[in-house]
Amino acid sequence: MPAKAAPKKNKSAIKRARQTEVRTLKNRSIKNMIKTLSKKVEKEVKNKSRESAEAALTKAVSAIDKAAKKGVLHRNTASRKVSRLSRLVNSMLHSEAA
Repeated sequence: MPAKAAPKKNKSAIKRARQTEVRTLKNRSIKNMIKTLSKKVEKEVKNKSRESAEAALTKAVSAIDKAAKKGVLHRNTASRKVSRLSRLVNSMLHSEAA
C-alpha cells in the first residue's frame, strides 16, 4: 500500500481527502464482490451444474452492470467481463449438447 500523504492544509483539500477515502472503500467492496461472483460462475461451470451456472451468471452480470453504471468499472471493462463469463457458461452448455 502507498504511504499516507502529508496532512492537507485547506478546508476543501481536507474534505476531498475524506471523500476519496470513503469512495475508495466503497469501490474496493464492489470490486471484491464482482470477483467473488465471477469465481462462483467459474466454480459452477467446473462442476458442470447448468442451472447453478446460469443463476450465478445472472447475478454476476447484474453486479457488473451496476458497477459500470456507478462508475466503479469502465463500461468497456464491464462489457469484457460479462462477455468472458457468458462465453464460459455458453461453452459449457454447448459441450453438454454435443
